[in-house]
Amino acid sequence: MARPSDEFVMAWSSLSGDDSAPGWHTIALPSAGSVGLRAGRRSPDNAEAILLGFPSVQLATSEKLPEGQGFAVEQTEPDSTDRLWLALTRRAAGSTELFLAMACDVVGALDESAANGTGDAKLLQIFIKRVGAWQEFMRKGSYLLSPEAEIGLVGELTVLRTIIDGAVPLAVAVESWVGPLDARQDFELGTGALEVKATLSADGFPARIGSLDQLDDSIRQPLFLVGVRFRQNESGLRLPDLIAAIRKSCSDDAEAERLFSERLLAAGYFDAHAERYARRFALAETLVIEVQDDFPRLTFGRVPAGITRATYEIDLGKAGGDNVTTVHALKKLGAI
Repeated sequence: MARPSDEFVMAWSSLSGDDSAPGWHTIALPSAGSVGLRAGRRSPDNAEAILLGFPSVQLATSEKLPEGQGFAVEQTEPDSTDRLWLALTRRAAGSTELFLAMACDVVGALDESAANGTGDAKLLQIFIKRVGAWQEFMRKGSYLLSPEAEIGLVGELTVLRTIIDGAVPLAVAVESWVGPLDARQDFELGTGALEVKATLSADGFPARIGSLDQLDDSIRQPLFLVGVRFRQNESGLRLPDLIAAIRKSCSDDAEAERLFSERLLAAGYFDAHAERYARRFALAETLVIEVQDDFPRLTFGRVPAGITRATYEIDLGKAGGDNVTTVHALKKLGAI
């Protein structure tokens, strides 16, 4: 659960960081477990920030801190403590409202993890990954999903729900959903992968392939293409309804719940926009086809030299290959 916004707003409003001399002005806030927390402003830019002090840990030299259009994360030293202090600061061009939502969400994630007994080193990684999810969210526009992106997310979540129902451990199932992280395929399970394509079309079963490596099984095998066809009607679920159902499934697994929230952000979904997703989708048909040598596809090894990029569309109904069950695919992937 996100931290209440009032404590950040009140602290920032009582601080001033417009002095000519550089430096931090901070107010201590209730800690997130062992992680010290301060609201701050730094002179001379006076931008809002939250400072987090992690005890007993160090930042690896190879660790790259996330950075977005609306915020920055940097290591800092507000005083001479023995903690690792990181400052999450709003950039001048960043939305104050969006940065506040980000601060509440990130600190809330630390609160929940600390309450479950998570250690200091893990809390640091949770902070970095959560901010990284916001980085992806802002990179993708931080607005409502387009109608195409909405149906795509509904398709991926429908498959995720099926994977969970297929007895894959919750945290493993959610962590396998890597599509929001711009991975090659949408799910990485066992030794292979699942690529999901969703459609509302009643004519054929179109699947738009966005790159030459999307159906390339040279790295992960086996690779299954999962087509999900929806129809819009009042008996269907809205995107927020589907999200709520998966969250309910994850409610007894804190790690799965945390990962799911991170993936949703990275996918471009913001809970505050829930009421604006009004379309309802009912599942009409699912196709699960293994991508083998005779499957129609373009990959780097199947196009003439010199072609480096391509998008194309195939009709899954005419692609050939056996339509198998999701359980069959999960067993062949080694996921169950």
